[in-house]
Amino acid sequence: MREADDAFHIAEWHGILRPMAQSPRDEIIGSVLKACEVLRVFRYEGELLRLRDVVARASLGKSTAHRLLRTLERGGLIQRVGADSYASVMKPLPRLRPRLGLATQTSDSTFSFEVAESIRRAAAANDVELLEVNNRYSAKVALRNAEQLIRERVAVVLEFQTYENVAPIIAARFVEAGIPLIAIEIPHPGAIYFGANNYQAGLMGGRALGRWAIQRWEGKADEIVLLEERVAGPLPRSRVTGMLAGIREVLPAAERMPVVVYNGRGQFPASLDVIRRHLMRTPRRRVLVAANNDPSALGALSAFEECGRSEQCAVMGQNAIAEARAEMRRKGTRLVGSVAYFPERYGDELIALALAVISGKPTPPVVYVKHQLVTPANVDQIYPLDGFDPNEAAARSKFS
Repeated sequence: MREADDAFHIAEWHGILRPMAQSPRDEIIGSVLKACEVLRVFRYEGELLRLRDVVARASLGKSTAHRLLRTLERGGLIQRVGADSYASVMKPLPRLRPRLGLATQTSDSTFSFEVAESIRRAAAANDVELLEVNNRYSAKVALRNAEQLIRERVAVVLEFQTYENVAPIIAARFVEAGIPLIAIEIPHPGAIYFGANNYQAGLMGGRALGRWAIQRWEGKADEIVLLEERVAGPLPRSRVTGMLAGIREVLPAAERMPVVVYNGRGQFPASLDVIRRHLMRTPRRRVLVAANNDPSALGALSAFEECGRSEQCAVMGQNAIAEARAEMRRKGTRLVGSVAYFPERYGDELIALALAVISGKPTPPVVYVKHQLVTPANVDQIYPLDGFDPNEAAARSKFS
């Protein structure tokens, strides 16, 4: 699998469904809405605007803006002044706040919580109204929430839900309603994808895990365990595929190591359970554990600790959430690193992207977030304001 696979597959999904016209049953008349937007570009009484000013403020084509101005002039709502200037004869209409739909995950997930908080902050800073619903890690709830956002007629939807099997259904509903969709972390057909470059992030973590094995074990690991989250589909799964490729790239002996793959479900309890069972039926050996996210990584680490085999494992996570950063500050930890996605920064980019969609500006089909490897050696430099006690274990009870 090549580094560009994520972009290829997302672009492929992006072309599956294309925006459709509004349903004939829809009572909203688009041309009237555009005319209202033209009237709103006049911000104070007596303001004179040229055609190009109206085009820029209303994000309309030149010919469309010209026809609307002539129509409003004929209707007595716009007055033409000179050869190419216009004034409104009405009092300025108030600007409408952009109204976005935000479908979040449950707040039990640190990563999802930080994504949602960053979006709320950015929305407030940009005077954007958010209609927020909670998908609660449930496919059925996510579908019900999509219907609610459609009924509310939001301008754009920011969708964060995990289940690949309902992604095409949710995407189709929004396409039919004429509502643009931005999919966070999990691709949805026809939507703008915003999130991880999964394979690249996996490569970064896998290479670091392989280097750790060379430095600490002289490259003599015995087994590789991969923890997936299967409900999310093949694209997020490429994260662990990339981790395996990264290990083998820097640790040639890894080609001969047995590889075991488990579904950790992206959760602490499920990962704790599968690794606990694995250790019960395998002899003591050196194991490299590559997890698709930090809750799974912390669950695996706990399984090794409870059976007294911590020295036989080296664990790599993804996301660099607060609990993982706290664990990396603990002396002697076997969480040797995690790839940071910086969810606390998602909001600024997502709100800017949504506003660009609303204004009709060109937008890319894929927007990747920044990734950076966080280790016990650099965690304090990358996240100096965490305020965790470095001698404390991670607050893993949150995942139990």
